[in-house]
Amino acid sequence: MQRITNIFHLGVKELRSLYRDPVLMIFIVFAFSFMVYAAAQGMSQELRNASIAVVDEDRSPLSARIINAFYSPYFKTPEQINLKDIDKLMDAGRYTFVLDIPPHFQRDVMAGKQPDIQINVDATMMSQAFTGAGYMQSIINGEISEFQQGVRGNSSESIKLTSRYKFNPTLNSTWFGGVMEISNMVTMLSIVLTGAALIRERERGTLEHLLVMPLMSFEIMLSKVWAMGLIVLLAAGLSLRFVVQGIMEMPIAGSVPLYMAGMALLLFSTTSLGIFLGTVARTMPQLGLLIILVFMPLQLLSGGSTPYESMPQIVQTLMLAAPTTHFVSTAQAILYRGAGFDVVWPNFLALLVIGMVFFVATLALFRKSLAAAQ
Repeated sequence: MQRITNIFHLGVKELRSLYRDPVLMIFIVFAFSFMVYAAAQGMSQELRNASIAVVDEDRSPLSARIINAFYSPYFKTPEQINLKDIDKLMDAGRYTFVLDIPPHFQRDVMAGKQPDIQINVDATMMSQAFTGAGYMQSIINGEISEFQQGVRGNSSESIKLTSRYKFNPTLNSTWFGGVMEISNMVTMLSIVLTGAALIRERERGTLEHLLVMPLMSFEIMLSKVWAMGLIVLLAAGLSLRFVVQGIMEMPIAGSVPLYMAGMALLLFSTTSLGIFLGTVARTMPQLGLLIILVFMPLQLLSGGSTPYESMPQIVQTLMLAAPTTHFVSTAQAILYRGAGFDVVWPNFLALLVIGMVFFVATLALFRKSLAAAQ
């Protein structure tokens, strides 16, 4: 009971120390509000307000019909330009798409020929270039078919393909981006706060005060883990409720308490990792450099930015040792697909095992560091 009391009071001390640091407090609020929202909006992959120009060399009812088919929110209002201006305007980055309708296009279509339409695409706009070209092909084919047959679509098709988009029926990428950004902020801030707390105590000399008290290194370390983990957990929960559910209006299919339980297991690993880095680093600048080296792979290779299955097999194998890989899978399963504990328990077990390994390894290094300081 005395050890539990010590861990509690040391954790309260950490919370008071954080409360007296307005810069960190503002950063926590900023990270789980504006940064989550901004990152989610910035990750949008939908085609929105793409700039388009048209060279209409046919001047026919069919060409006018095709031009008028490009409208918001996918495209801006098409602008008519001259053929000789295509290269100049695309070099200037004014248009992402330029559609060139050749002369006698309607006549050739009605004659049963297959005339070509040229689409010039600025491929530096990666997401818009890939998605927009497909949109344009579908729009043009639909307008030509409707012009020829009086109905949209090809009547010679033997089957009708019906697609069902489960879990995200509107294909809204901001929903995905918001949840993944919360995971990124949880990982980053839990490492930063615990590592910075240890560095701050060493710089202020309070760590030496703790060493002369009847405290074990286990108690000192665990107090930082629960205190910093609690702050990040509460901030992430509020962000999920008010930013993701409130502002972004994302529906949550599964259990929020189950999701928060998985986050608590993630925090067990990342706070231990933060203490590990705080023990290795001697100053705050060193800690910042180490965090960059650790956080970037955890973020980019966890499956939150790119599909985990598309990575090289060796990377997939190595990232099984990262807690973020299992948490991203857990978050997607619970929040999007409504999975219960019977589905996500392997990820929970993996998070617990990884957390125990990180905690034990960090505790051994932390004890060695304290022994050297005495």
